[in-house]
Amino acid sequence: MRVDEAKALLKALGMPTKQQNDNAAYTLLAFAGIGRRTPWAEAGAPRLTPHDVIQFARDKYRKAYAENTRETIRRQAIHQLVQGGVLARNPDDPGLATNSPRTHYALTDEALTVIRAYGTERFEVEAAAFLVKVSGGLAAQYARGRKDAGVEVSLAANTTLRLSPGQHNKLQALVVTTFLPKFAPAARVLYLGDTDHKSLQVDQEALAALGIPVGKHNKLPDVVLFDEQRRWLFLVEAVTSHGPVSPKRHKELEEMLRGCSVGRVYVSAFLDGKTFRRYATDIAWETEVWIAEAPEHMLHYNGDRFIGPR
Repeated sequence: MRVDEAKALLKALGMPTKQQNDNAAYTLLAFAGIGRRTPWAEAGAPRLTPHDVIQFARDKYRKAYAENTRETIRRQAIHQLVQGGVLARNPDDPGLATNSPRTHYALTDEALTVIRAYGTERFEVEAAAFLVKVSGGLAAQYARGRKDAGVEVSLAANTTLRLSPGQHNKLQALVVTTFLPKFAPAARVLYLGDTDHKSLQVDQEALAALGIPVGKHNKLPDVVLFDEQRRWLFLVEAVTSHGPVSPKRHKELEEMLRGCSVGRVYVSAFLDGKTFRRYATDIAWETEVWIAEAPEHMLHYNGDRFIGPR
């Protein structure tokens, strides 16, 4: 029960999901001095080391921690609690060297106020005040960092999208900014997914006019481009860890697009040749391959023609 309550506190204190686990919960309990029957209102702020946390968990909760677990506690719980304003490093001697054997940690006064209020009417107010003091909490700070590191892609004049960071979205951006001008210069983006927000760009009207179903049960490729002049639809899968246009995927898409009358060009896009080679035998015949590190070229898995619908 106390461990679950500690996890709820960690969430209220703005900690990321990875720091709402058992290790972080036992760490918080130790730094608050909360045993199985200790009321939260009696929480303290003892000065502890990672070894002390392990010993506390053993003594008060019979949690069997190996001695070398102290580094896990330090790197995956204590460090983040310090970043989130829940713990202070060396509060009794801030001038200690980074590698000092006397390094210790303790709850900040602000975090202790929230912890002591747990289970009372004041708790939500105190937790909200704490989050204001720590810029929304560590989870929010991490999220802002991810947003700032996002991938920008321009779809047209005065239209710029920000994709969440990551290799997959980097590749999708390259499909729009590099593949499209070279191999589909007259095309426009009808659909662009995102690893955090699946439907980042969706031209519902244009997709419907082409007979392309859009909905939670219809999984479109990562990028859909339409060349109105040639009446070609480019269906691009951005492959970083899975998902080329395999025979199975090709058949699924053909079934989904049975009401679409325009020509279809299937493309598996890769960041580099190394990734392509991992999936080379999975790619369906009569489809295309584009590799971003060699952007001027394409591989044609169709034998009798270059790029074009079948």
